Amino acid sequence: MKINPNDIIQRTNLELLARQLVEGFITGLHKSPYHGFSVEFAEHRLYNEGESTRHVDWKVFARTDKVFTKRFEEETNLRCLIAIDTSPSMFYPVQNKAKIRFAKYAAGALCYLLNRQRDAVGVCLFSDTIQTLTPVKSSATHLDKMLRLLNNIDSGPRKTDQKTNVAEVLDELAEKIHKRSLVLIFSDMFDTAENADNLFRSLQHLKHNKHEVVVFHVMDNQTELQFDFEDRPMEFIDLESGERLKLNPGDVRRSYQEEANRFHAALKTRCNQYKIDFVEADVLSDFNLILQSYLIKREKMR
Repeated sequence: MKINPNDIIQRTNLELLARQLVEGFITGLHKSPYHGFSVEFAEHRLYNEGESTRHVDWKVFARTDKVFTKRFEEETNLRCLIAIDTSPSMFYPVQNKAKIRFAKYAAGALCYLLNRQRDAVGVCLFSDTIQTLTPVKSSATHLDKMLRLLNNIDSGPRKTDQKTNVAEVLDELAEKIHKRSLVLIFSDMFDTAENADNLFRSLQHLKHNKHEVVVFHVMDNQTELQFDFEDRPMEFIDLESGERLKLNPGDVRRSYQEEANRFHAALKTRCNQYKIDFVEADVLSDFNLILQSYLIKREKMR
């Protein structure tokens, strides 16, 4: 399912949107080779007096006048931490904040899906430091808190002096997560040039600590990778430093594309070397790609 950030009002109910994304995904999933999703129904059994009525099948009761409860397949509970980069570069383009909103909607859907699967999930928001780190829980009240947190991620005043320090944050997370977990990272991975090697080492640090990692590389591919702007004089503003540069995009397009592709290829190669799943998350891509990437990783961890 694709969502155009320009078509969504900022105050859209994230829980409703997450539910729509997940239910649409599940509908498609049951028509695909990916069976065994989450709480797959196993069988009925007679209800024992005094136990919870949560899983009573009322449709069967209406037909047979007998009380049966549904049993589900046992699953290994998963611990998952969703880390979202909230540095200024993630609020690009300024007109619609497409990158941070893509991360927000994807994370909301994943939280809803994890909760539906009775898995434990937590959220980390970071820029140059960890701003928010929730506990990793599976309760419905915890899900509500995370969705409220995510819903406000792109609203309100933002600090303009924040930089990106993905490497340092991932190193800190590697030390804070004490149990083996699935770590899902939403970031454009725009760290300083001097920090590139540290970034790769921090990803390796997470793997060394036995965590499974998926990097969702959130980008506006049309402009950030292809540098597809009109060939006329324009002013570009660095969202993190405030630096301004006037130029004609056509004059630098080729050299920009070469540098952007070099960084993208290096990041993808290092992730493959460390057995980290790398997902190209263009802001106009299908959210099912995000949910399916998570599901495939989860199945490998069972």
